[in-house]
Amino acid sequence: MIGMIMFGVALIMLMFGFPVAFTFGGVALFFGIFAEGMDLFAFMPYRIMSVMQNTVLMAVPLFIFMGVVLQRTKLAEQLLTSMGRLFGGLPGGLAISTVLVGALLAASTGVVGASVVAMGLISLPVMLAHNYDKRLATGTICASGTLGQIVPPSIILIILGDVLGLPVGDLFKAAVGPGMVLIGLYIFYILILTRFKPQTAPPMPPDDSISRGKEIRDALLAIIPPLALIVVVLGSIFTGIATPTESSALGGVGAVILAIIYRQFTFKMVWDASKDTVKVTAMVFAILIGATAFSMVFSYTGGDYLLEEWLLMLPGEQWGFIILAMLVILILGFFIDFVEISFIIVPILAPVAEALGINMVWFAILVAMNLQTSFLTPPFGFALFYLKGVAPPNVKTTDIYKGIIPFILIQLLVLGLIIVFPEWFGMSSSY
Repeated sequence: MIGMIMFGVALIMLMFGFPVAFTFGGVALFFGIFAEGMDLFAFMPYRIMSVMQNTVLMAVPLFIFMGVVLQRTKLAEQLLTSMGRLFGGLPGGLAISTVLVGALLAASTGVVGASVVAMGLISLPVMLAHNYDKRLATGTICASGTLGQIVPPSIILIILGDVLGLPVGDLFKAAVGPGMVLIGLYIFYILILTRFKPQTAPPMPPDDSISRGKEIRDALLAIIPPLALIVVVLGSIFTGIATPTESSALGGVGAVILAIIYRQFTFKMVWDASKDTVKVTAMVFAILIGATAFSMVFSYTGGDYLLEEWLLMLPGEQWGFIILAMLVILILGFFIDFVEISFIIVPILAPVAEALGINMVWFAILVAMNLQTSFLTPPFGFALFYLKGVAPPNVKTTDIYKGIIPFILIQLLVLGLIIVFPEWFGMSSSY
């Protein structure tokens, strides 16, 4: 039972706010010495070296760099301004444009924090100035900003691909359908809400100083450059021309080219973007190394076999396991980050899923969709904190919490659809 005890201790420490990487590493060190002594860690340097030499994980810093550079080109500002003019005359038009811009930012940057902050600074004041309901405005921004978790190129899909030993390109292809359905349901919800409660999102008054043709032209000029980058990056992966790692490098170069096109390129901008990339990448890899030590001790003490044996005895076999796994990930998402869940929980569940004959690509998409909700679920939903940090004082935390509930339910609905009807999304539940 040592493995199960150390797992519980690690979760408790995380809930108390201890740093993730040091929590996993410290708990592993304490229980490893208790169970075997320092000799257990003799092979730890080789495990760390294998992590650092993993070519799949090279895509993580490159895609992060691409996203940070694009965030500094004021891409979000231009997209929101032009799309707001284009759809603002419709009831709920500003909210719809926010969803569409969130989708474009997700596919071109994939950085959740940057997307939420950018739309919170630009779109939220405009929606509030036009008498949008605070709950609808904040919920739309938080939900749209987290689309980068499922819409490729997604960092979480790269991590899951490495953890589960799956081709990242296959995960990107499989995630396109669920991502599009999620975006469509967000827009459908806004349209239905404004149909029955038009006061929650009144249309913007028309701007007579700008013709309709100019509005469409400005929108196209704002959309085409990032859309071209998306097509090049994802298209090179889907057609097999480049691996995800190679396409991430292509994306980084493309982001710099877009910065030049938008006249935002400076060497200082590249330097600052590089520093931000190093900070985020160091955090991810520090957690990965701590998780590697944790999983090594957990496996040595027999915790993985004990848990696997218990999970295989669940009633309902495949479906019983899927329901329990999704519930566990959903509940843990209220308290800990998607990175920890990916590196600690998913490797424990993966052998059981394989033993039950579950299609691992389908399982990875279920996990990714489930993890997206971890950014929205209180008390530790990061998207909620990002938005609260830039929201006006009259927007209360309760407004954000209430506003996000319908979008969480939509995400759970899509998750349920993928579980029950995987063939709708071009997948199968079993091998």
